[in-house]
Amino acid sequence: MKTVWGILSVLFIWALVFPIAGIAAFFLYVSNQGYFVPLVIAAYLSFGAMLVMARFELFAYKKYFWFGTAAAIALSLVFTIPSVYEKTRPTITDVQVDLTEYQPFEKSTKAVFLEGPASLHIQDDLPIIDGATALYPIYAAFVQSVYPEKEYPPYDSEVMSNRTGAAYTNLIDGKVDIIFVSGPSTTQLNQAENAGKELKLTPIGKEAFVFFVNSKNPVTSLTEEEIKGIYSGKITNWKDVGGKDVEIRAFQRPENSGSQTALQQFMGLTPIMKPPTEDVMSLMGGIIGEVSDYKNHKNAIGYTFRYYSTQMVKNNKIRLLSVNGVEPTVDTIRSGEYPITSEFYAVTAGSDNPHVEAFIEWILSDEGQEIIEKTGYVPVGK
Repeated sequence: MKTVWGILSVLFIWALVFPIAGIAAFFLYVSNQGYFVPLVIAAYLSFGAMLVMARFELFAYKKYFWFGTAAAIALSLVFTIPSVYEKTRPTITDVQVDLTEYQPFEKSTKAVFLEGPASLHIQDDLPIIDGATALYPIYAAFVQSVYPEKEYPPYDSEVMSNRTGAAYTNLIDGKVDIIFVSGPSTTQLNQAENAGKELKLTPIGKEAFVFFVNSKNPVTSLTEEEIKGIYSGKITNWKDVGGKDVEIRAFQRPENSGSQTALQQFMGLTPIMKPPTEDVMSLMGGIIGEVSDYKNHKNAIGYTFRYYSTQMVKNNKIRLLSVNGVEPTVDTIRSGEYPITSEFYAVTAGSDNPHVEAFIEWILSDEGQEIIEKTGYVPVGK
């Protein structure tokens, strides 16, 4: 009878503790820390074993208790440690580049300067500018040479950077006078046509459209056809292009972003596969961050523009791929040896600002082209 009451008392105490363990496990799970639940279970089982040992004075078997406890904790850590490792390792998230570093006229600005004063100065009726993030360093430097000195916050002034899609919308809606962007998508052309606007694209420089992988990926070069095969979904494993036997995770950008339009132009008539939602990054910094993430070192690939990745983000955890065996550099862009280059533009849509045409003419002059080259891009016509 004593044994029966002993067992019942152990079960009763164990049952009292059960809600506490259950609540702890529940809160860990709902707070996205479910990887600690195995440890809670191991602790709960060990507590029960300790109750039995204490109630029935089984201290002679304590070594088995400690062995069992250690085994339970070790088994739980098999499930816990990998998840904790993933959560605590630093990763780069989908965040915007700090454009204030290039803000014109700021004391420590990274925007380049001309050797001497510009031949054009605009004092009033300033053309309102918008554009792509990757081109902000260029047009911030234009402003620094031509506009009057004052503060131009990059998201709320005459000189903004709302990214390519928003910039085209602002231009078509008549909110800005000039945008500095890559070429428009079909959707953006239709948007302009529906609004009765004609987009005028003036090429002002050239840049490389680049593909990149995590620096730990052994693949260093792909052919154009291999890239098209990956982004059409026909090539799905890195072993098919000289890499390891692992599935390819090909990140994309949203429709109407500058780099997604560049991908569509590169792919031509080859259809682009529809990516999983989690593989579409809203910002270029996000796509670089995901591919550089340690979790994606085996399988990820992404794309962007050369200057943005090498100068504005400077992420040494990614490696730009050679295409057809040619690295994307200023020299190979200039010579035309790198096969995926594109012009970028000053785009207008019938602005009545009196300085727009003169400003664009100045950008095409030696002074404007000097700024493009000093920034790190390739001037048009060179």
